[in-house]
Amino acid sequence: SAVVGFFDPDKSFAVTIPGLGTYSWVVVIASLVLTFCVAAVIIGGVKRIASVSQVVVPFMAIIYFIFALALVLCNIKEVPQAIVTIVQAAFNPKAVTGGVVGSMLVAMQNGVARGIFSNEAGLGSAPIAAAAAQTKEPVRQGLVSMTGTFIDTIIICSLTGLSLLVSGEWMARGSTSTLTQDTFTGVFGPVGGIILTLCLVLFATTTILGWSYYGERCFEFLFGVKHINLYRTFFVFMVGLGGFLKLDLVWVIADIVNGLMALPNLI
Repeated sequence: SAVVGFFDPDKSFAVTIPGLGTYSWVVVIASLVLTFCVAAVIIGGVKRIASVSQVVVPFMAIIYFIFALALVLCNIKEVPQAIVTIVQAAFNPKAVTGGVVGSMLVAMQNGVARGIFSNEAGLGSAPIAAAAAQTKEPVRQGLVSMTGTFIDTIIICSLTGLSLLVSGEWMARGSTSTLTQDTFTGVFGPVGGIILTLCLVLFATTTILGWSYYGERCFEFLFGVKHINLYRTFFVFMVGLGGFLKLDLVWVIADIVNGLMALPNLI
């Protein structure tokens, strides 16, 4: 959606797909390219997934960190007020009253759902990847997994939140799905939008690759390695289909299946 919003704002070039509806040609091309790239990687198994991710992930994290930090530094005078806003919004009487009266469950639901998307801590899926790592000491791999959670949540998410607050973009009442993109574009111009779009594409692609491996290991455990190509074909098909779903529907489906996945993992 970030690619579509940046490159094709008027949606003037439309393609009608039987059974799915009418979409911008950018959506169709992006879905096809993504599907092809994912298929080319996951067919190669965990080694190819690892070789791609170990190059892409550090690159995208460093680029995003540099631009988010630069955005905060450009508005450094607003940082103290941003921190005050965070504390006041969390602990003011209205927030406490609202939580007690009935919105506490909603807040917990959103917090847990977004927290799982941030780092998977406590969900039980990340150990699938950690178990496949080659290391002399299990403790070393544990520290690597902990570092990943720290970088994702404490550094990347905190910088993103500060960026939205110090820029004032969060008060614009625009679309929440493009809030970060609007913030980067407002400070850095079109270059900021392009950089953020690139980071989002890389973030999303590597996440897809990681989850394909998680599912593959679980499918192999349940049905054996002989039928693994069936799972890979279905996964690639779902990746291609994902480009044509509404964003709100994607969030709802993801929250539901994450909750269903947490139950057996926690047990």
